[in-house]
Amino acid sequence: MTTGGALREPRARASLAHRLAERGIDRSLLLVVPAVLFVVVFFIYPFVYGIGLTVQPPAATRERWGGGMLANFTAFFSDPFIRDSVWITMRLALPVALFNVLAAIPVAFKLRGRFRGKRTLTTLLVLPITLGTVLTALGLLIFVGRQGWVNRFLLGVGLIDQPLTLVMNYIGVALSLIISGFPFAFLLISSYLSGIDPSLEAAARTLGAGWRQRLTKITLPLLAPGLATTFILTFVLAFSVFPSARLVGDAMGSTRVMSLMAFRAFGEQNDYTMASTIALMMGVVELLVVLVVLGLRQLTYRGSTGGKG
Repeated sequence: MTTGGALREPRARASLAHRLAERGIDRSLLLVVPAVLFVVVFFIYPFVYGIGLTVQPPAATRERWGGGMLANFTAFFSDPFIRDSVWITMRLALPVALFNVLAAIPVAFKLRGRFRGKRTLTTLLVLPITLGTVLTALGLLIFVGRQGWVNRFLLGVGLIDQPLTLVMNYIGVALSLIISGFPFAFLLISSYLSGIDPSLEAAARTLGAGWRQRLTKITLPLLAPGLATTFILTFVLAFSVFPSARLVGDAMGSTRVMSLMAFRAFGEQNDYTMASTIALMMGVVELLVVLVVLGLRQLTYRGSTGGKG
């Protein structure tokens, strides 16, 4: 009896280990532990802590705006100086993201084929990624500032009488976001285009379809999921703008984006709870836009992108 029980115990353990392995639970699962710890420490904990701060408004905020634990949210929606930053940020991020996607589509189509100089041209297009937002902003001040090269050239040839105001306003921030965001849109769309099987267009051409029919009936529908993803990523990148809005924008005026409002609450007013509230509202607005874009993608096209594997 003792020997039989001893034999059954290792078999039971082996059987349990086998069943767990079939469900993906084995020693290799330990490899995931560092990633899980990283996510918990650097994302989940700060996120939960930040949400906790939003419902701990200081006494001054509760007395001025009311609302009890939700006083920070009451202040956010009641103070026009803070509330309007949502519209200001959207007015920057949406047009910039749309422009970057639309401008990147024909460029990506043109560079899809093989030709001499393609590598050099591609390198020049993605070069702004290496500059960073701060260096891009400083470059705009040098080139298109009131004393920049562009204004001096236009004044010198007599095309303008007064320097153009292209920085320290909405235009300056938009230009900075376009310069830094276009390479991402171009690279993403190029990667999606490379995944579309060229034999599909070749077959359509053989059947007599013109370039417009091939574009509207084959390429763009297959590219639609990629365009939606590209728009979402470029929008999030533009929506979180901070250095550009501060360096080449009107920080407390026409370009007081939500990130600047959060920095103002955190760094100038020492109101960490309001800073967390603004940051949370940034996430909510971004999530709403992402859901709308994904919903529109589902309405327009539900297939897959296809590809070469």
